[in-house]
Amino acid sequence: MSARFTKLLLDAFAALPLRVNQALGAFIGWVATLVPSRMRHVTQRNIALCFPDMGKAERKRLERQSLIETGRTLTEAGPLWRWPREKLLEITRETPGLDAVEQARAEGQGIIILAPHIGAWELVGLYASIRWPMTSLYKPPKQAAMDPPMREARERLGATLVPTDASGVKALLQALRRGEVIGILPDQEPTGGQGVFAPFLGQPAYTMVLASRLIGRGSARAFFTFAERLPCGQGFRLHFIPAEEDFYSADVETSAAALNRGVEACIRIAPAQYQWSYKRFRNRPQGLPKAY
Repeated sequence: MSARFTKLLLDAFAALPLRVNQALGAFIGWVATLVPSRMRHVTQRNIALCFPDMGKAERKRLERQSLIETGRTLTEAGPLWRWPREKLLEITRETPGLDAVEQARAEGQGIIILAPHIGAWELVGLYASIRWPMTSLYKPPKQAAMDPPMREARERLGATLVPTDASGVKALLQALRRGEVIGILPDQEPTGGQGVFAPFLGQPAYTMVLASRLIGRGSARAFFTFAERLPCGQGFRLHFIPAEEDFYSADVETSAAALNRGVEACIRIAPAQYQWSYKRFRNRPQGLPKAY
């Protein structure tokens, strides 16, 4: 896919009203439920691993709903990456938990936004960068054509993107010490040696320790944040859920387990909107069979 075609597609999606945009995305997702693909296979496998006691019909329903929501995530990139800040604020209908974030900032604490892949996760960083000084880790996508529009979209409202290396981690720590806000994706597998295995929905998942180490090196509070998609194109409910106290533990395994429980708490609110198509269990402890 060329950069020009990507831009045209994003512009086309952005030209649609949100309700029509999401209906188109739902249709794309529905088609994906009918066609054998890696995405469908991984979705089925993850749901089977995480919900072994779920009935077959209920599991099938969740698989179908998940792929439909994935289609909506695709088409929503247009409006989220193109619409002005006023329109993004307009479609953010509710912000439960936001007062706790503002209170922590008023006390001079840095804020870690832990944004799992649920609902309209691109909206989280955009909304945060409208309200606060925002620094986020950024890893270029595998599709090179997506890099320029993605970087432009994420930085256009004031966010600072930093690389996923030592310099980026240093920039995150400096931002926290200034009492600013940083953004981290808590449910992606880290590279080798930068994580620990911790329970996630009953499965051992290789889990990042970066957020735990940043917390341990300064005064900061962490919030699990996601944009729940409301029905019928009504907009989004942006949740801010405080991390439990175990997340602040000096023991990285205790903290990593609490990190995963925070993601689980988000999933319980909107299970179909989680990105079940991601290979979350790619790495397995020695002795366990491959998940995929």
